[in-house]
Amino acid sequence: MPHFEFAKSSHSSGNGECVEVARNIPGTVAVRDSKDVDGPIVVVTPSAWAAFAVHVGQGTGRAPQ
Repeated sequence: MPHFEFAKSSHSSGNGECVEVARNIPGTVAVRDSKDVDGPIVVVTPSAWAAFAVHVGQGTGRAPQ
């Protein structure tokens, strides 16, 4: 298993509702719940992460179609 170097967003408010993201493995973006660092890790491609980030930035609150 690759060693991911996770970081919290600079926009994290510290209220426990945050994810951590690792981008240190080429071609991979890993995401985990900051409250459960030993829990599951979601791994996606950089293009999937970029599409997700654009969607979140739109503030629709709905899943991508």
